[in-house]
Amino acid sequence: MPGFEIQLSGGHPNSLGNTLTVVETVLENPSQFHELFNCYFSEDEVVRLRVSNAMKRICKQNPGLLIPYIDKFLTDIAAINQASTQWTLAQLFLMLEKHLSAQQKTKAVEIMKNNLQHHNDWIVLNMTMETLGKWAVKDTVLKDWLIPHLKRILADTRKSVAKKAKKTWEALR
Repeated sequence: MPGFEIQLSGGHPNSLGNTLTVVETVLENPSQFHELFNCYFSEDEVVRLRVSNAMKRICKQNPGLLIPYIDKFLTDIAAINQASTQWTLAQLFLMLEKHLSAQQKTKAVEIMKNNLQHHNDWIVLNMTMETLGKWAVKDTVLKDWLIPHLKRILADTRKSVAKKAKKTWEALR
């Protein structure tokens, strides 16, 4: 197991573990970003969860580290069937929007549309509505697609999901 994978494993699954230390290491030594990125392919679900958390933190401080990996996020990482990966993608797409080519943004929208239609995880739904809702403000085609889905999600029994759908829908009216 490579260094970051060992550091990110173990402990309570809902804890950050050593995520903050790994983030600090990568920010101080950007050449190690690739090793962290490769931890997405760990067999350990907790490692992948913590990698996702690390990616958000790194993106906030140095988005340039993620830009060369955008295509890999859109393909390899989007193919990972784990809720934390999918909700992180929605957040990263929003943070990296100005760095996405038109083709990359189209692919990101496709991924998030699929998640909104087929995922049941409340955080995936909320983060996806957040990003799609913000993008739909300037994209009438996306807005027209999104509104019926928001109306469907308004009936979700989970308060946070229904509330996010309502807030997003109201912002688009």
